[in-house]
Amino acid sequence: QVRLVESGGGLVQPGGALRLSCVASGDTFFRTLTMGWFRQAPGKDREFLGAVGWHDGNTNYDDALEGRFTISRDNAKNTVYLQMSGLKPEDTAVYYCAQSKSAAAWYGIQDSYDTWGQGTQVTVSS
Repeated sequence: QVRLVESGGGLVQPGGALRLSCVASGDTFFRTLTMGWFRQAPGKDREFLGAVGWHDGNTNYDDALEGRFTISRDNAKNTVYLQMSGLKPEDTAVYYCAQSKSAAAWYGIQDSYDTWGQGTQVTVSS
């Protein structure tokens, strides 16, 4: 079983930056192939932001992010990060990390993710 805990959310002004962290634990985490980040704004569907191959570190991002977000990971700490910059009010959402035993999850297929974190709120407002 895998457990994911996100942190780092909060209130930030437009144009600001935040780094979210997601710490993974559990005796089956070694089976992980992909870690992903998603978000869900009020009244909207959950959307894919990006993913990282857990072993090779290759990243894939949603084009709509326009290069403002960067995903990285620290295998020794079982942690994946989402660095966000140039934040806009429309980035306000609950942000989730997710874990998958599937390489297909790298492409953002939500059903291919096995475990989800509880989410962390990011609010972009002046």
